[in-house]
Amino acid sequence: MTNRYVENLSVVLKKYENKDEAEKMSQYMRGQFSYFGLRAPQMKDVTKNYIKEFGFPSSEDIPIVMKQMYSLDQRELQIIALAIMDHKLKKDPDISDIEILEYIITTKSWWDTVDHIAANQVGTYFRKFPEHVEEYVEKWLESDNIWLIRTSILYQLKYKQETNFQYLKEIILRSAGTKEFFINKAIGWALREYSKIDGEAVISFINEYNERLSNLSIREGLKWLKSKNLV
Repeated sequence: MTNRYVENLSVVLKKYENKDEAEKMSQYMRGQFSYFGLRAPQMKDVTKNYIKEFGFPSSEDIPIVMKQMYSLDQRELQIIALAIMDHKLKKDPDISDIEILEYIITTKSWWDTVDHIAANQVGTYFRKFPEHVEEYVEKWLESDNIWLIRTSILYQLKYKQETNFQYLKEIILRSAGTKEFFINKAIGWALREYSKIDGEAVISFINEYNERLSNLSIREGLKWLKSKNLV
């Protein structure tokens, strides 16, 4: 049985269905997802108005709401689910939230949701509950799930000066040596972001381990430094 909150939201989104846009959006995502066909500005307005009228689900209802929104076909529901989780983590974080985060990372996984979950939600969660970092990162790195591994690499993306670069290097070296695009790209992205804080440290790391890092990771990792003529 569908939760009433999710059911009402689906009805509202259906009113704005645009099949031509939905087809274009599905093609862009390689046919992996269905869409109602709402573009970003319209999605923002519809979501804002819906939440204004119905509010956010209670903390107790979040797990079932999230799972039901992820069980439905249209991708817009998963995007709105992320906005709901953003609010939950900001207003009422709980140590058990990691269970639903792990669920949404591994369900209907693609970069459009996982990257937001990693950098914004898992990053926020680990700031609030640092005692869970090692347990879950280790678990994810040992998994065969590329999205959990990508999350492990990217969760510090917005930490800036607070980045634990020593741990990031360990995570990268454990993840390197693969041909998986999304992992190698994530390595480069994480290095590129940290290069804005300590470019010399990133250059030194890449020089030391260039044989273990993919060309993609190295290229992405040095991109910002090269744009500033710093390497």
